[in-house]
Amino acid sequence: MKLWLPALLALFCIAAAPVTEDKPAWQAGAASAKITPEKSMWMAGYAARTAPSEGVELDLFAKALVLTDAAGARFALVTMDLIGVPRNLRLAVAERAHKEHGIPPAHLAINASHTHSGPELRTSRVFGADDVAQREKEAAEYTSKLEDTLVRLIGEALVKSVPAHLDYSSARCGVSMNRRTPDGKGGWSNFPNPDGPVDQIVPVLKASNAAGGEIAIVFGYACHCTTLGHQKFSGDYAGYAQQALEAAHPGAVAMFANGCSGDQNPYPRRTMELAQTHGRSLATSVEAALTTRMRRLTGPLRAAYREIPLAYDTLPTKEQLLEEQKSSNKWAATHATRVLQRIEQEGTLPTTYPYPVQVLRLGNDLTWVTLGGEVVVDYSLRLKKDLTDPVVWVSGYTNDVMAYIPSLRIWKEGGYEGGGAMIYGTHPARWSDRTEDHIVRTVMDLRSTLN
Repeated sequence: MKLWLPALLALFCIAAAPVTEDKPAWQAGAASAKITPEKSMWMAGYAARTAPSEGVELDLFAKALVLTDAAGARFALVTMDLIGVPRNLRLAVAERAHKEHGIPPAHLAINASHTHSGPELRTSRVFGADDVAQREKEAAEYTSKLEDTLVRLIGEALVKSVPAHLDYSSARCGVSMNRRTPDGKGGWSNFPNPDGPVDQIVPVLKASNAAGGEIAIVFGYACHCTTLGHQKFSGDYAGYAQQALEAAHPGAVAMFANGCSGDQNPYPRRTMELAQTHGRSLATSVEAALTTRMRRLTGPLRAAYREIPLAYDTLPTKEQLLEEQKSSNKWAATHATRVLQRIEQEGTLPTTYPYPVQVLRLGNDLTWVTLGGEVVVDYSLRLKKDLTDPVVWVSGYTNDVMAYIPSLRIWKEGGYEGGGAMIYGTHPARWSDRTEDHIVRTVMDLRSTLN
């Protein structure tokens, strides 16, 4: 017994010794601001709407997280409970963030939750509105104020920055389902498809100070924010998830970054109670990720950004557009009118669109890819296979939301996400069949520069 006693005491002393925390490898700060419109506005997301907003169900927020590595490199993530990111907003905020806060444009990501219960942001041709001129003016005023708010939030987050740890983990959430279902006639219906591809991973990034206090909890999910369809402002399920997390983690800013959800919907839907239920489900998944042995991120911060000339398919002729104007489909007819107006104003139609692709490296393990537009889930599934880094996170709806972005599979299948939705905008044609290849090659190229 005496022979074992020293060994037992030694083991006890080792077990009882205090755990030495790693020295924080980052600086992190977060800020939040309410961006709910102060007056009734035209709402975004559903072309069938015939009236402006009728109150507020859940306030909308913009939030910012600024990260700084040991060498002083900075990155700013901005999230918004809004339908999208207008290109002019991204350009303006990026220019000011660089000038006022020293954050290069490549080191800024602006993600929209894509809630269909927020204000219309398009500052020209607010389609279907009761008073187009008035609604365009309101959208312009709101977007101008939003620009100031986002720049201010980045500055506030920078001022609040303190030594911090970054930790990553993930969980799963079953709220989403693929929404492309064969209609039996060779086409596709917007209807729940339990056999369709999904990405139900919930990536979670936690920033905490040296004492363990939580600064920010960033989480993602690939699912449309379309539980609701009424006339009240709301962040939908993503808003309720953020609300629940901030209530459970006082002092932390909860930030939602939508994923590749172009063909993903929440089911069931259409009531406030379901939006709350889905929000709680997602928040529970985040909590599950936070209980795991999270991966601590260390190493340098690197980012690369490129706008690529994403090609359109065959452009329509003026004669074809004049014929389309006669269509019994009012959306096809009005689309033709808008494209003809572009020809009149611009002389010729563009053959490409400046599409944003961004790759962020947080330390040595996490690669975060952000893509513009309503990217379908195939991109997330493919990039998680093609990129060989320990952790890969893919977000859509970032830096510019211009249209649906189909994979080659969906481009060939057609339907709403494959090109049919283009009639609701001003794009002259659907994207070319080289779209997926061009985007993925750009991601891989940018990643190769961030060693």
